[in-house]
Amino acid sequence: MKNVVIIYWSGTGNTEAMAEGIMEGAKNEDSNVRLLNVGDAKVEDVINANVIAFGCPSMGAEQLEESEMEPFIESIASVVSGKNIVLFGSYGWGNGEWMTDWQERMEKYGANVIVDGLIINNDADKEGIEKCKEIGALLSTK
Repeated sequence: MKNVVIIYWSGTGNTEAMAEGIMEGAKNEDSNVRLLNVGDAKVEDVINANVIAFGCPSMGAEQLEESEMEPFIESIASVVSGKNIVLFGSYGWGNGEWMTDWQERMEKYGANVIVDGLIINNDADKEGIEKCKEIGALLSTK
């Protein structure tokens, strides 16, 4: 059975809704899917996963949330090498630079980013949630 973990931080609920859509798409009889707020996640969750989705909205000057998500991503730098991952998040301004930077960072850590990061402006509409479900379905095949 494939272990899929989705770890996210959400301030307004937009990224949480995306995480829930990804979880829904990833569920099948061959996958054990866990959804974790980053405050509840541990390095072991990443180590024990076959595939991981990380979600965080754009904060400040297009960066990761600094008090929980940034330290967690730093803490897993040495354990994501060779792991299949996807990145996702919402934004309210800018052009998505935080996602590009985050993807490049994860690739430098040796992670296998299986698709370009999914970004949604503000809250996810029906089409956005469908994209999240598609990403989730992809997770359960990797």
